[in-house]
Amino acid sequence: MNLPNAISAARIAVSPLIALLPLLPSPLWRGVGFVLYVVSAVSDYFDGWFARTRGMVTDLGKALDPLADKLLLVATFIPMMVLQGKSSDPVAAFMAGALHISPASAFLFPFITWFGTFSLPWWVVALVLGREVAMTLFRQMAQMKGVVIAANNPAKLKTIMQYIWVGAAYFWFGAQTLSAGGSWGGQSTWDFFQPIVGAIGVVTMWAAVALTIASFAIYLRRYGALFTR
Repeated sequence: MNLPNAISAARIAVSPLIALLPLLPSPLWRGVGFVLYVVSAVSDYFDGWFARTRGMVTDLGKALDPLADKLLLVATFIPMMVLQGKSSDPVAAFMAGALHISPASAFLFPFITWFGTFSLPWWVVALVLGREVAMTLFRQMAQMKGVVIAANNPAKLKTIMQYIWVGAAYFWFGAQTLSAGGSWGGQSTWDFFQPIVGAIGVVTMWAAVALTIASFAIYLRRYGALFTR
């Protein structure tokens, strides 16, 4: 197994921890979850870079890299739905119940900004995950017809916005928990940064949603004719 494949395999291995750690009501473990997420997200770039620049592209890597991407996305949305969803949201409530998370510990971490408080709607998660599933099938069908669909610019920007959004959420979980325990070295410190982090999370979330729709529409416009022949 070469270096890029090892990085992809490591990303797959840590995905369960990235899903689990934010659900532990501890600023330490939520902080570790944030660090693991950042390392995993950054390594997504480097495994591809190593593979392309050093001639290490393999069939195994072509399978492992997208699998790692999808697992990381699902892993992050599990705690985000439980911690940032609404108690009235049946999907969030079902997930909390399935994970045996009490209502007193769930739904406590919506983004707080200067322009309001924002929970995570279930349909945002469904849209992002649905697009990933659709594009996976779309690419496989196109490949069967001898066409390789490369990522377009809106899709690349969507990935960046998505990483920032999820990173802001993971940082938020740890910082809010730390603040609640009075360990920020003065509440005024977090009072200053809280709406900034919240605004970053909200803006990048909606940017990711818009780019999810736009990039998929572009793919359909450019390659949809493949499936009418």
